[in-house]
Amino acid sequence: MAGFESPFVLLFLLSLPILFYFYKAIIEKKKKEAIKFSNLMFIKSVLGNKKKSYRSDILFYLSLLIIALMIIGFTNPHIPLKQAKEGVNVVLVIDVSGSMQATDYKPSRIEAAKKSAEILLKSLKPKDDAGIVTFESGATTAAYLSPYKEKVIEKLRSITPKEGRTAIGDGLSLGIDMATSIPNKKKVVILLSDGVNNAGVISPSEAIQFAKANKIQVYTIGMGSDGKVVLGYDWFGNPQYAELDEQTLKAIAQETGGKYFKSVDDKTLNEVYQNIGKDIKREKEETNIKDWFFLAALIVLFIQAYLRYGKGRIIQ
Repeated sequence: MAGFESPFVLLFLLSLPILFYFYKAIIEKKKKEAIKFSNLMFIKSVLGNKKKSYRSDILFYLSLLIIALMIIGFTNPHIPLKQAKEGVNVVLVIDVSGSMQATDYKPSRIEAAKKSAEILLKSLKPKDDAGIVTFESGATTAAYLSPYKEKVIEKLRSITPKEGRTAIGDGLSLGIDMATSIPNKKKVVILLSDGVNNAGVISPSEAIQFAKANKIQVYTIGMGSDGKVVLGYDWFGNPQYAELDEQTLKAIAQETGGKYFKSVDDKTLNEVYQNIGKDIKREKEETNIKDWFFLAALIVLFIQAYLRYGKGRIIQ
């Protein structure tokens, strides 16, 4: 919806009917004064013919149009246009804890996640910026936010799994911080995890509040097979299973205006990232169009000058 940054300037448009009134009043006054004289030639020279009067009106109306266009221009008008120039900040937050070494995804969870994330990065627009954060017992930056997606992909390919636990809150908070590092853009964070938050200094609920305060949309991906996946055995020979905290991931997505996706294998993971890439909307932004009005005023001014002084001018 169109709007004006300084709408009070529109009050000056009220001067246009006033100018029009005085213009007509002056014309009528000249006609009445001319009638008082008996010299017929003088009367004709003052009143003029209808054609000349009509042409004078055109020039006057063009002057009013120029004033109106400039007044509107000074209000700094703006209309919503798709955010093609600014782009979107997209930050991938990837779990690299010990469970990401599981081989239920081929060749492993971490390698499947990296391959699928690359699909998303390649689908981004030229004006979009991308960055990567990884987390396990803590969080770290794997690739700084950048418009050069090929360099970000290189960093993505070099990511390796760690032996640490799962600090979802820390990873999400660092991802949010990165997303806000380049202002005046829509910000999207994509969080992938296959575990339960059991480490770090920031809780998932605190990270959610951080995201909401910065108006950041978070998409979450839960990575895990339908059946139980054994990661190893404890000292007593008991199997240790990979656990997925879907409840936390769903809460993160729901409270930040994003979506939660469940991935059960490398094929569905590819589909998830493709859907997210299509789902990222370029927000409408308020684009200033004052220059359009100033340009229109300039064009009308040139037309008026041509009619006054150019070839075939209407006033002799």
